[in-house]
Amino acid sequence: MSDKIKIRATLEGEVTTVKSQIIHPMDTGLFKDSKGVPIPAWFIQEVKVEHNGTPILEAVWGIAISKNPYTAFTFTGGKKGDAIKLSWVDNKGGTDSIETTIG
Repeated sequence: MSDKIKIRATLEGEVTTVKSQIIHPMDTGLFKDSKGVPIPAWFIQEVKVEHNGTPILEAVWGIAISKNPYTAFTFTGGKKGDAIKLSWVDNKGGTDSIETTIG
């Protein structure tokens, strides 16, 4: 289990709501540190969410996404106990993923 991603999936009627927060600095590459040294760009480029192994969301991100990004979306067709997996890749090749079940 990832300690850098928080995720929750809940079912209400026929609609599943997925909420997540990814702990990541999301540096733009446009700023300098206190000594005037440029801070290199370091941001999440790709986010994927799967429902029981089937992709339901794919997003391409860039430098305009804030630090520790929060996402929320809904979809239909989920059932209690179904698997939800979120994974991401950043511009330095870093990756992480987490799985949860719909509650």
